[in-house]
Amino acid sequence: MGRAVMVGRGPTGAGVLVLSILIILTAEGCRAQKGDGCGPSVLGPSSGTLSSLGYPGTYPNNTVCEWEISVPRGNRIHFRFAELDIQDSDCQVNYLRLYNGIGPERSEIVKYCGLGLKVKQLIESTGNQVTVQFMSGTHHSGRGFYLSYSTTEHTDLITCLDKGTDFPEAEFSKYCPAGCLTSTEEISGTIPNGYRESSPLCVAAVHAGVVSNAVGGRISVVSSKGIPHYEATLANNVTSTGGTLSNSLFTFRTNGCYGTLGLESGGVADTQLSASSVWEWNNIIGQQSVWAPSGARLKKAGPPWSPSQSDQQQWLQVDLKREKRITGIATTGSTLREYQYYVSAYRVLYSNDGQQWYIYREANSTQDKVFQGNINYLHEVRNNFIPPIEARFVRINPTLWHQRIALKLELLGCQIPAARRRTELSTELRPRSRLTPPPAGTKRPPHLGQTTHTPDIRNTTMPPHTGKDVALAAVLVPVLVMVLTALIVIVVCALHWRNKKKNSEGTYDLPHWDRTDWWKSMKQLLPSKMVETEDSVRYSSSEVGRLTGRGAVPRLHAEPAEYAQPLVSGVTTLGARSTFKPDEGPDPGYSDPDLYDAPISPDVYHAYAEPLPASGSEYATPIVVDMGCHPSGGSSLNQASTVCSFMGAGPTSLLTRTDSSHSGRSAYDTPKNATGQVTPTEDLTYQVPQSNTQKPAGLS
Repeated sequence: MGRAVMVGRGPTGAGVLVLSILIILTAEGCRAQKGDGCGPSVLGPSSGTLSSLGYPGTYPNNTVCEWEISVPRGNRIHFRFAELDIQDSDCQVNYLRLYNGIGPERSEIVKYCGLGLKVKQLIESTGNQVTVQFMSGTHHSGRGFYLSYSTTEHTDLITCLDKGTDFPEAEFSKYCPAGCLTSTEEISGTIPNGYRESSPLCVAAVHAGVVSNAVGGRISVVSSKGIPHYEATLANNVTSTGGTLSNSLFTFRTNGCYGTLGLESGGVADTQLSASSVWEWNNIIGQQSVWAPSGARLKKAGPPWSPSQSDQQQWLQVDLKREKRITGIATTGSTLREYQYYVSAYRVLYSNDGQQWYIYREANSTQDKVFQGNINYLHEVRNNFIPPIEARFVRINPTLWHQRIALKLELLGCQIPAARRRTELSTELRPRSRLTPPPAGTKRPPHLGQTTHTPDIRNTTMPPHTGKDVALAAVLVPVLVMVLTALIVIVVCALHWRNKKKNSEGTYDLPHWDRTDWWKSMKQLLPSKMVETEDSVRYSSSEVGRLTGRGAVPRLHAEPAEYAQPLVSGVTTLGARSTFKPDEGPDPGYSDPDLYDAPISPDVYHAYAEPLPASGSEYATPIVVDMGCHPSGGSSLNQASTVCSFMGAGPTSLLTRTDSSHSGRSAYDTPKNATGQVTPTEDLTYQVPQSNTQKPAGLS
C-alpha cells in the first residue's frame, strides 16, 4: 500500500536535483532506504508519520529524500504539520514539496521553506497517491519537519506532538496517525489513573493500549482534575516517567475489555497451567526447590516459573477452558532479590484446540510480533494486543532473558459475547496470521497434551452488561418498593384508627389538652365564661344514645343560667361540675347532647354533686366582692348596689341580663324568684340566689 523511496547524498545545487530525478525514475517500486536524508517514518495503510533525519535536531547538509504514499483507491490523503523549520529564503536549495501522484506525471501541490513556519490548515491531495520530497543544501540552522497524514475521512486528524493542554474540552474524540513512537516527547502517568495534561495524546494512547503504533486509530479522551503523583511504567514499548501534582489529567474511554482473566485471583487452576519444562534444584541447605508453572501468577509470593534450561524452545501455557478475547498481557521477572532473573523479549502463540498454533502478528504485517519484556526482575511491564486475540490456549515463548528465564504473568481481556463468538472473524479483531499458517521455517513449540477440565472462569473485573432487561429492572424495582411501602403505611394507619376507636368507646370525649395539668393551671387565669365553655361536659355518641333513647328529641331553647358564676381574682372558678343547682323545667330530658346545665334521669350517673343537706342552706352562697371597694348597702336583695368599675373599664358599667330573650344586654345572669320572675338588679355587680323561706347567711 504505502511505500517510501529514499535517495542518497549527492553534490550540491543543480547536481542534487539532477541526481535525485534520476534516482526517482529508476527507483520505481523500491522500498529500501537510501541516503541519509530520511528520518524515522511509518507508512501505515491509512495513516502515517514522516520526519527529517535528525529531528528534532538539525537536519544534515546536502541530502534528499522522497516518500511515495498510496492509500486504497477512492480515497484521498491530507497532511497536518507538527513542525516545519527549514532554513532558506527563496526555497531553491532547502525545501519541502508535496506532489499529487507518483512518478514523472506528478504535479505540485505546495512547496514550503523558512524557519518556524506555522501551517494550521490541512493540505489535501486530489487522488490516492502523493509524493513527499525533502531537499537540503548547505545551511546552519533548522530542525527540519515533522508531519502526519491520513485518508480524508479522518477530518479530526492530529499530530504526534499535540498535547492534552491543546484541547480545552472536557471530552473529545480525535484521530491519531500511525508511527507516533517516532516522537521524542515524554509522557507521565499510566492507566487507569490517567496521564498528566502535558503528555502528547497519541503517545499516551499507544502506552495505554488504545491504539497501535503500526496502525493508529481513533481515541476518546476525558479530562479531569489532576492527581498528586503520576506513576512511571513501561507499556507497549513506551516508558512513562513519574510526575508530580498537575492541574488536570486525561484518560481514555475504552470498550472495557481489560479485566484480568484469573491467574492472579486463582480463577485459573494450577491444572490449567503447563510448561515445556520445570527447573528443580537443591538449595544450599539441601532442600529441593521447584519453580513450577503454578508459580507463574502475577503478584504471587514465592518462586516463578522457570524451565530446566534457558533456550528459545521453552514455553509457558495457559488453558482458559473456553475461547476468550485477550487484549493484553502483564509480566514480571522472578521478583526475588536473590534471584534477579527475567525475560526481556518474547513471542505469543495461540490456539483453539491445543494442536494448531499461530504466532501473533500485528495487523497488515507479515512479521512475527516480538514483544518487549521486562527490564528488571521486579517491575511490571504491560503489552496490548491490537487487534485482540480470540483463543482458548495461549503460550508465551521467551526469546531474550537476563541470566535465566523466569516469568510471572497475568492475561487481560473479557468473555466473547455468545452471539458474536463464531461470526466475528474479520481482520479488525483477528490478526491475519490467525487465518493462515505460520510462514515456513517458523519453529513451533511442542504440542500440548490434553489437560484436565475445571469449572469455567468468571471474569469479575469485567464491566456489567447493560441491556433492556437491566433498564426495565431499574424502573420496576423503585415502583414496587413505593407500592409496598404505601400498602404497609395504609394497613398500619387502619389498625391504629381501629384501636383508637375501640379505646374511646364509653368514655367522655374530652379534649386532650383538657386532661393535662398544664391546662388546669391555665384555666385559673382565664375569665369564668371562657372556662365554663371550655370545661363543659361532653358525651360520647354511645352515652348520648342511652340518654336520648325516647324517640324524637324536642328542640331545647337555651336559657340563661339561674345562678351566675362568681368571678373572683385568684380563686378557681366553678365550672359545669359545680354544686350550683341546674335549671329544672317541665321536661327533664336532653334535647341536645352538647347543651349545658340540663338535668338527666335519676338513674343515670352524672358529674354534678349531690344537693346540700336540709340542715344547711339549700344552695351554696357565692362570694360577693365589691370591685369598687364600696359597701354593698341595703338590707334586702332588691336594694340596688353601687355599680363599680371593673378592672379600670371607665364609665362603662356592667350590664344586667334578664330572663327574656334580649341577649347581649347583661354580662351576668340575674336570679329568679319562685315564680320565675326576674328581679331587677341593675346596680348589683353580682347576683345572689333568692329563697322563699330564708335569706342566705352573711347578708342583711
